[in-house]
Amino acid sequence: MPVATLSLAECAAQVVAWARGDTPSAGARIVAATSVHGLVEGWRKPAFRAILQRSALVIPDGMPLVWVGRAKGAAGMGRVYGPDLMLETFRQAAGTGVRHFLYGGAPGVADRLSEGLLARFPGTVVTGARCPPFRELSDAELDEDAARFDAARTDIAWVGLGTPRQERRAAALAPRTQAKVLVTVGAAFDFHTGRVRQAPPLLQKSGLEWAFRLWQEPGRLWRRYLVNVPLFAILATAELIGVRGVGAVPPEGSLGDT
Repeated sequence: MPVATLSLAECAAQVVAWARGDTPSAGARIVAATSVHGLVEGWRKPAFRAILQRSALVIPDGMPLVWVGRAKGAAGMGRVYGPDLMLETFRQAAGTGVRHFLYGGAPGVADRLSEGLLARFPGTVVTGARCPPFRELSDAELDEDAARFDAARTDIAWVGLGTPRQERRAAALAPRTQAKVLVTVGAAFDFHTGRVRQAPPLLQKSGLEWAFRLWQEPGRLWRRYLVNVPLFAILATAELIGVRGVGAVPPEGSLGDT
């Protein structure tokens, strides 16, 4: 999987540059904030792996990805946390005319997030906010959401639905919309509205944010962390020491769904 080694500021600057340019003929670019969960999901499921491989930018949302990147020679690589990328992009885009659309979160969360971002970054333009259904959408529903982006003349659509749903949704919307960039940012909507508490900075830097999240939501996240984190460690170690065969992709669905 291609994971970017750009800094937080460089990633945000690239998103803003794309937002101020033309929409690619193939549809909106996808920027995916990806953690251990996303990479393991891509290892397990070819269709999801293809979405990440087609993305314009896959950023290292978790410290384990940074550690592997450094071990592979990217000594200056740092974490590009999805919620931080959102704030830094809004900061850089303020006053430039870039138009944002907030797409995700529980009912009312996107509207609250919009209010907070407008207050925090004067000169920001938020043209729409929507909480879509938390399920797979029909083609007609996807067309309607893409039309909402286009009616608002969206440059950047922020997609906060959780991995892997948000990447699949972005991939389905990208060819349907004239928006320039779709950025998946996980729980950023909840974090920036105070709906969910973020892990303390020390835990984030030490790579233990997963333990804090697991403590908060054990019923929803136990499989993601107690299965995927050890599996990632095995696969990454095998890759780093050159062991062949360990990283072979399993049959579709052989490890269950998450």
